[in-house]
Amino acid sequence: METDAHRPRWKTLLAFAIIYFVWGSTFLAIRIGVHEVPPLLLAAMRFLVAGLVLYGWMIARGERSPSRRQWRSASVLAILIFVIDYGLLFWAEQRVPSGVAAVMLALIPAFMALSEIIVLRTQRLTIRLALALLIGLGGVAVLMSRSLNLGGEPIDRVGALALIVASMSFSVSSALARKLPLPSSKVMSSGAQMLAGGVFLVLAAAALGEFRDFHPGTVSRGAWLSLLYLIVAGSIIGFTAYVWLIDHESPTKVGTYAYVNPVVAVLLGYFFGGEALGLRTVLGTLFVLISVLVITTTPAKRPKATLRVEDTAEVAGS
Repeated sequence: METDAHRPRWKTLLAFAIIYFVWGSTFLAIRIGVHEVPPLLLAAMRFLVAGLVLYGWMIARGERSPSRRQWRSASVLAILIFVIDYGLLFWAEQRVPSGVAAVMLALIPAFMALSEIIVLRTQRLTIRLALALLIGLGGVAVLMSRSLNLGGEPIDRVGALALIVASMSFSVSSALARKLPLPSSKVMSSGAQMLAGGVFLVLAAAALGEFRDFHPGTVSRGAWLSLLYLIVAGSIIGFTAYVWLIDHESPTKVGTYAYVNPVVAVLLGYFFGGEALGLRTVLGTLFVLISVLVITTTPAKRPKATLRVEDTAEVAGS
């Protein structure tokens, strides 16, 4: 491990830029891709290729392949993270602007806090946490409400519900990841989960008939480039930067990506995706980010068992 004295500052800045801006930009790339490629099939191609690269890279470096028991654990997490969480995200972005989708997924720490309070009992429901959760729910209400006169159209309710379920699924997977046997190497663990997730997404896409609606020859260069960007920049480079930062910076600093990604996604959606940026989106985003900031900076009752938002990025970013 490089010491702080000998580590070039540009490496740290570059790694933070990657997890801030690359991960934030993946939401727009997903929206571009799902306009032409069926959502589960697009997700399957992304994670199957990225998982093969990470898994193959670790095997080539002499890392042991996961045991049968570890593969079972990776498969359980793959269903929760890739089939349910990412599958619903890709599907929802057909109906919900990419920036708003990023804001909705920023609610993951809120659902993680609820699981700590109700299931794991590693957190107390304090006034501070209760207010933070209410503020987060208020942000969702602002984005979805048809009665508030805030200008702009409220987001699609079915798409919003899918994103809420996706956030809940990811929070459950984060809790399970603490209890299931997984490879000690974060890269191998994530590569195995991505690989399994890609296989399950292929099966889900086939079951839903997405292969019948997919004609590669009709897909534009822009959609293929968005997929390439998701695989290389979003999954492989983004995750590598994240792992490097976790080894060299405090988890609290690395976890700040959770506040930056939604802002980046909203701005990119507005400037490059033609998405609306009215009072409704600004207020909803502000409420959710305040909620996330308060929740992730609230100390747990038993720190050793705390689920931190930065731990949930071990798979692939967004």
